[in-house]
Amino acid sequence: MKSNAKQQLIEQYPLNWSEAKIQSFREQLLGWYDQHQRDLPWRRTDNPYYIWVSEIMLQQTQVDTVKPYYERFIETLPTIEALATASEAELLSLWQGLGYYSRVRNMQVAAQQVMSDYDGQMPKTIEGLLSLKGIGPYTAGAVGSIAFGLVEPAIDGNVMRIMSRLFEIDQDITLTSTRKLMAAYLYQLIDPERPGDFNQALMDIGATIMTPTNYEPLESPLLDFDQSYHNGTAHLFPIKAKKVKVIPQMKFAYAIRNVEGEYLVRQHTEDELLHGLWHFPMADVEMVMEGVTQHELLEPLLDQYPEITESLLRQAQLIQFNGDQLQAPTIIHQFSHRKWTVTLVEVALNNSAISNFESLKWASMAQMTELPLSTLQQKLMQQIKS
Repeated sequence: MKSNAKQQLIEQYPLNWSEAKIQSFREQLLGWYDQHQRDLPWRRTDNPYYIWVSEIMLQQTQVDTVKPYYERFIETLPTIEALATASEAELLSLWQGLGYYSRVRNMQVAAQQVMSDYDGQMPKTIEGLLSLKGIGPYTAGAVGSIAFGLVEPAIDGNVMRIMSRLFEIDQDITLTSTRKLMAAYLYQLIDPERPGDFNQALMDIGATIMTPTNYEPLESPLLDFDQSYHNGTAHLFPIKAKKVKVIPQMKFAYAIRNVEGEYLVRQHTEDELLHGLWHFPMADVEMVMEGVTQHELLEPLLDQYPEITESLLRQAQLIQFNGDQLQAPTIIHQFSHRKWTVTLVEVALNNSAISNFESLKWASMAQMTELPLSTLQQKLMQQIKS
């Protein structure tokens, strides 16, 4: 943030702490961090590219999950140029299992921006970082403070929880005005000599001590400054608006196998969830699974994929179909605002003279493992293997 805007924000939300109290806050926080900081691979480097990759991966993903992905990503794409020129298949393969694939796509666009607009070097200003695709205020603050020593806060969910409890902030943390208040306080608190360590110390405290369910964080180095602890109100903070209602959707995933043991698969397009990843063909369904015919169970497939004709399905046999009931495994796959209940419908064909379709192709299980797959598809394939 530019200095004049930063000053205006501080004047709007003054902290009203003495310099001695602010200095004590910094000393206690950083003293604790020097002794108790988590040993994370991206903290063993000052390479801004590596720090950026870790921060993007850590969005919506647990630290322990990220570690092996981070190390493999950096080993495979060790430079911004390598990321900028990587194929989509390689990117999706490296990201496979992390979810929220728009993150890695945005990161590649940003890498291309760095190559074209910044001579291949990460910009060293907040404004420059914010100009990159997929980088918002938190990531810009984290990368800027850790890699370049910029005196900028990094406000994520952990930090918002800490600030809400320290100051008993009774405002919805999803509001822009609340974030501005927290940013103003943090600008006044952040250590100008060690801004990156300051931000990472808050992250660690939020992840390990001042957690969502720990209302008496006796090990916190900030206990002296924690209003909610002293007032017994920690359980009330942070205040957050109710989540968006999750929309349930029922789907069939058709595992259609030919006599060679190959399966039909397709790559999701840009207008679909999980786009760029390969799956068994799926179709939305609304039916009771009892008292149905084989043809009724295959109708959604014909409706969704006109190129699959009834002549193909005349040679089909539903593997899990028993009389008038489908006995098939179901996988639950959760997105941020949608929940898919996916039933695996295994279909065996008795004719091998079927070529690839325009949007579908045949692939063996071994060939499928070479394609970019979602976690959902991996679970479906595991059901077949079992």
